[in-house]
Amino acid sequence: MKKLVVFALVILCIGSISCKKSTKPSEATTTENSENKSAESTSESVADDRGYIVSVGDQAPNFIIEYLDGTKTQLSQLKGKLVMLQFTASWCGVCRKEMPFIEKDIWSKHKNNPNFALIGIDLKEDKETTAKFADLMKVTYPLTLDTDGSRFTLFTAPKAGVTRNIIIDKDGKIVLLTRLFETEEFNSMVKFIDNYLETNF
Repeated sequence: MKKLVVFALVILCIGSISCKKSTKPSEATTTENSENKSAESTSESVADDRGYIVSVGDQAPNFIIEYLDGTKTQLSQLKGKLVMLQFTASWCGVCRKEMPFIEKDIWSKHKNNPNFALIGIDLKEDKETTAKFADLMKVTYPLTLDTDGSRFTLFTAPKAGVTRNIIIDKDGKIVLLTRLFETEEFNSMVKFIDNYLETNF
């Protein structure tokens, strides 16, 4: 009789342990899924009317800058400079309109200034397409790669449109955000860059 009782207790313990093991992964998966959904809905809910999920005053998110020659650096390594990020794409007509003005009114003026960096970021295009695009547009500032769009979505909602400029101050904080190519906004950005470089270094 004692043997039967002991045997029954052993069976109960094994059953109890195996149930706990089988429920843990599903609980973890459920929690992970709910956190992912929550993060997605949060990023969508904080996007402004222009599709940005960052704001003026925010610390710029760090990412790897990948140049066409294979060189890589990080945005954080440009801290101490005024940085302009220009998100663009070869299929974007508005981008094509804006880029010659960036070349003429910003890059040609400040390209030799050690306190300034302009980084073009070509959205979801391969190296060959990006290189051809730079040649076609006759821009001499660097166009870098964002083949999977991961750099872009650090700053915007997933389905936001391209043609954007982000100005980051020497402390790594976002100080200006533009969208599309509007003459008044573009000219204000040019003046901001000129003034900042003149008064902060």
